[in-house]
Amino acid sequence: MSKVLEGLYYSESHEFVRVDGDFGFIGITDYAQNALGNVVYVDMPEVDDEVTAGEEFGAVESVKAASDLISPVSGTVVEINEALEDAPELINQDAFENWIIKVELSDKAELENLMDAEAYKAFCE
Repeated sequence: MSKVLEGLYYSESHEFVRVDGDFGFIGITDYAQNALGNVVYVDMPEVDDEVTAGEEFGAVESVKAASDLISPVSGTVVEINEALEDAPELINQDAFENWIIKVELSDKAELENLMDAEAYKAFCE
């Protein structure tokens, strides 16, 4: 069983958002990294890029597949996780600690469209 953390928001495309004030840390879930296998590359947007809920913002590549990253929320990228450029396998070690992008949220109401931990667990079963 994959790890699911309480207090985060989850999308059907297996991204999570951890909200901190006006910011959201976006990454892929433990379920997603398990499904992908060994992550070898993470394609991330640039700082100041806009991301839109439901639209692609990058990709994660593993030895067996490539998967588009779909933003669960809209906002402006304020930081990327540069550690992933040199060590994409960090996502396999701890998907929740190793977020991919940090965005300034443009519409917190979008969070209501996402699942909580209980709903996401049920969705994955």
